[in-house]
Amino acid sequence: MSRLYITSKKPKQIAQDRELKANDREYNQKFEYPKNFIKTSKYNVLTFLPVNLFEQFQRIANAYFLFLLVLQLVPQVSSLSWTTTVIPLLLVLIITAVKDAIDDYVSYFYMYSFLLAFSTGVYFILFCRLEREKWMHVQVGDIIKLQNNQFVTADVLLLTSSEPHGLVYIETAELDGETNLKVKQALTVTSVMGEDIHALAAFDGDIKCEIPNNKLDKFVGTLTYQGNKYPLNVEKLLLRGCVLRNTEWCFGLVIFAGPETKLMQNSGLPTFKRTSIDRLMNVLVLWIFGFLAIMCTFLAFGNAFWQHNIGYYFQTFLPWQSYISNSSFSGFLVFWSYVIILNTVVPISLYVSVEIIRLGNSFYIDWDRKMYYPKKDFPAKARTTTLNEELGQIKYIFSDKTGTLTQNIMAFNKCTINGVLYDVSKHFTKTPKLDFSFNPMADSNFVFYDKSLVEAVNTKKHEVHEFFRLLSLCNTVMPDEKQQGKLVYQAQSPDEGALVTAARNFGFVLKSRTPETITIIEMGKPTVYKMLAILDFDNIRKRMSVIVRSPAGKLHLYCKGADTVLIYNFVINMFKIYQFYIQEFAGIGLRTLLLASKELNERAFNSWQKRHLEASTSVQNREEKLQLLYEEIERDLHLIGGTAVEDKLQRGVPLTIEKLSEANIKIWVLTGDKLETAVNIGYACNLLQDEMNEVFIIEADTPDACRVVIITLLQFLKNGILFSNKLDNMYLIVPSIGICSRKKLKLDFLTIACSCEAVICCRVTPLQKAHVVELVKKHTKAITLAIGDGANDVSMIKAANIGVGVSGQEGMQAVLSSDFAFAQFRYLQRLLLVHGRWSYIRMCNFLRYFFYKNFTFTLVHFWYGFFCGFSAQTVYDEWFITLYNLVYTALPILAMSLFNQDVNDYWSLAYPQLYEPGQLDLFFNKLEFVKCVIHGIYSSLVLFYIPYGALYETVRDDGKTTSDYQSFALIAQTCLLLTVTMEIAIDTVYWTAFNHLFIWGSLVVYFAISFTMYSNGLFAIIPGAFSFIGAARNILNQPHVWLTIFLTTVLCSLPTIILRCIAIETKPTFSDKLRHKLSQRKKIVLPKRKSQPIRRVSARRSGYAFSHQRGFGALITTGLNMRPQALRSPTFRSSAGIKTEKSSG
Repeated sequence: MSRLYITSKKPKQIAQDRELKANDREYNQKFEYPKNFIKTSKYNVLTFLPVNLFEQFQRIANAYFLFLLVLQLVPQVSSLSWTTTVIPLLLVLIITAVKDAIDDYVSYFYMYSFLLAFSTGVYFILFCRLEREKWMHVQVGDIIKLQNNQFVTADVLLLTSSEPHGLVYIETAELDGETNLKVKQALTVTSVMGEDIHALAAFDGDIKCEIPNNKLDKFVGTLTYQGNKYPLNVEKLLLRGCVLRNTEWCFGLVIFAGPETKLMQNSGLPTFKRTSIDRLMNVLVLWIFGFLAIMCTFLAFGNAFWQHNIGYYFQTFLPWQSYISNSSFSGFLVFWSYVIILNTVVPISLYVSVEIIRLGNSFYIDWDRKMYYPKKDFPAKARTTTLNEELGQIKYIFSDKTGTLTQNIMAFNKCTINGVLYDVSKHFTKTPKLDFSFNPMADSNFVFYDKSLVEAVNTKKHEVHEFFRLLSLCNTVMPDEKQQGKLVYQAQSPDEGALVTAARNFGFVLKSRTPETITIIEMGKPTVYKMLAILDFDNIRKRMSVIVRSPAGKLHLYCKGADTVLIYNFVINMFKIYQFYIQEFAGIGLRTLLLASKELNERAFNSWQKRHLEASTSVQNREEKLQLLYEEIERDLHLIGGTAVEDKLQRGVPLTIEKLSEANIKIWVLTGDKLETAVNIGYACNLLQDEMNEVFIIEADTPDACRVVIITLLQFLKNGILFSNKLDNMYLIVPSIGICSRKKLKLDFLTIACSCEAVICCRVTPLQKAHVVELVKKHTKAITLAIGDGANDVSMIKAANIGVGVSGQEGMQAVLSSDFAFAQFRYLQRLLLVHGRWSYIRMCNFLRYFFYKNFTFTLVHFWYGFFCGFSAQTVYDEWFITLYNLVYTALPILAMSLFNQDVNDYWSLAYPQLYEPGQLDLFFNKLEFVKCVIHGIYSSLVLFYIPYGALYETVRDDGKTTSDYQSFALIAQTCLLLTVTMEIAIDTVYWTAFNHLFIWGSLVVYFAISFTMYSNGLFAIIPGAFSFIGAARNILNQPHVWLTIFLTTVLCSLPTIILRCIAIETKPTFSDKLRHKLSQRKKIVLPKRKSQPIRRVSARRSGYAFSHQRGFGALITTGLNMRPQALRSPTFRSSAGIKTEKSSG
């Protein structure tokens, strides 16, 4: 995703409200609202170089190496050519600059292509005529004309359209990724203007609304026109980025323009997430700086000591113009000289290499065909390239239920009307489906089996008719009839669509709606109801209501919602009867809802309606005022019936949860479900099992009661009364997480929950989901993953270390907010157990090898200081120093970090236990880093002293000495490269052609470059740059030199081989055991996967579920068509409210 940079001047808004007037630019300009101009690119041709370099040098590593480069330009300090620093630094800067340039160009190209595709501009009204103008010149308060298939140029208030009743159809794929059309509707007072340019030009309405914000689903404002006030909400607003579809034209008033549009307000930088390895690397880099400072200080003191005691006697041989008698000053200069020479211990290419490795591993996720879902043509997507290895360290998974674990495809399954149950026969496979041929507008895909319900409808039972009348009226579904008799319902909530479809098939067809009316075909007879008010759904109310006037003139309020809230609104004593059925429905995992109504008094309603109009036109505290009015009128309801909707599990969910549990990953389900449905979910998806020792259900109505429950349970845990000091197979179900709101309760709850194998939290709101994730992440320091499919999961996805979005039925908002995305929950096991595990192992191997090779390379200079008077001389040739990290060791380590795997994907999935080392940070941590340093110190000692001793006073075959600096440098650097190459070969388990090519090819490249650079030809061209003339051909043809190289390489590699063998024999890892097993047998029989029986319980509680959206948002969430095994009789029930239920397993 390209980053957005806004250059427009933002208005100075102190007031909390925004004011504007239609068709009055002079009035609106005094508020300094920005024009509709947006710049999404960051650079241009002139500013790219200075701006990008300035940003890059704000990074400490780059600034450090720039400082080294300046030091190398000081002759008294530098003993190395400046090229040894400038070439690596330039490479890092160039790679980063190219990446930034590509990102910025993509952003620019997208905007340019967008403008080019829609360069026709936009029409706006000026002096009673339509004028064509570019998008950027549109201003707040202008009335613009949009045409079919045209992008909306700004956030505009819909005034009128070509469709009846001021309707428009828009596509919001640019905003939320959803391709289904949505419906917006203009106010009646403005829609009557139609296409009359003079009427539109004369429109002088005043708008008072909220200030710009990033809330795509909310807008609060008021239109004042001709002395009347009209409430405005998001259903009247067309947002920039939407596309007008199936609508010939529409007119709108610009409310927000340019950077103030909601699309641009949402286009800031995403939440920055850092991996645990990133944080560890930052600490280790600081350690390395400290280590470097200690080494340089020690060598500086050594130089001062040497100069004071010995250096005076060597002044004849040193090219000094005058002897420096101040040994302290000499030590000061040498300190900076060694900072230059030993700078390779600070890894300049570390972060660039890490990003390349992460990018490569991200491509593997994108290319994995086993995570591709052909039904939706949706492949897995790594939406970030910075979190791959974190996938291999997950300890807690927080999952939504509806649409994530289930299919979120709803089917009307059962209902109860006036105390009578209508449901599917127990032997429905032998029962024919109902024939709805009597209804020409029935949905052919609808399936129901109980014929007694059709008979009840046909006999015109009042209660049955009232039941389906409520379903067809009390909703926000938009019917679309493009062909005669061919109705398509636009329902944001799948379960609401299922209920309206059920009413449609049973003879109550939602035909059409306008802002003031709703037309129902009741048993073939069109009936028009006047819509007086919609009492919208929200998370607190858990219900919605409509107030309508029937053709007979009577006022009715129809309401549907959760039994837990409607229980307080009934006046008749039938709730217990319906509650019995609702509990039965919930017991088999169905999504339940109660329906109620009442007839309103005309006078009381008129009084209420006036106050409702005042509240709905209020800009400040509108929501709170409306809530009070809703509560006032939704009283004394008469119960009509209850519904049950089925939502099945996705394929592969039980097996996925079983595998993840075997990987020691704890799974928490955070759902809006009631307790009964949650228990069924747990059994159906293998989260709860027969083998469990204890299931705890903590029930409390207040924080004080919750405190008593938690303290009591903690005491039992401490005393070991329940578990005999064994905490395996504990499961926790929390009916209401909201009561654990106090800080102390949170920590105590966390102590209990983290002791459990699995946790189910019920009645959870989106904000509470995020709070639970943050609580676990903060206090356990564990790596967390959140997975969901709806807008109500976005906060949880952003709060977790890793956010995974599932492309489901609730749109794409979760996907667009996620770090990784795919179409089915079952792909999660492959994402973690295969890609996550491989990425983590590869990154750890890379870091161990990277630090080892750099310490080994650098510390040879340290030992050399004892033999050169601490004069800051280098051991290796300058060209070798320059090319060591850039050429000789770059590709081998990338090959290992991109292609290596200890076992293949098949065995990674078959044995989830392989995942556990990542959770424990076993492969790379501070201790492993210390081991790398010790290993590097040992190897550097061998690399220096073995060649030094072997060459001491030795001669060639022709009698010439080999005890010179160039011979020693060539042998030392050859031994070094062979040693680090052997080290990476030892660590490589999975050999590919690329591994062979890069690892052994790097040695070929080294010898080819060495013989070329040390040749007479290059020396003749640039004598000063290639001073090792003839060194390679004169030294590498001596047998004792190769013997020295062989001995040094073996001694350096021997500890690794010995320790590896000892570890495998004494403390083999699970991976070691599996690889040994595979090496013994070419074909091994996989452990059989346990088939999971369908479990059922007879819990009798509510099954109401809700999602967390208003209006078009889903009204209910929960349920699956399985019944877990019956909960056993409680082994303990405390007076505090703890229930523990023991299984027979």
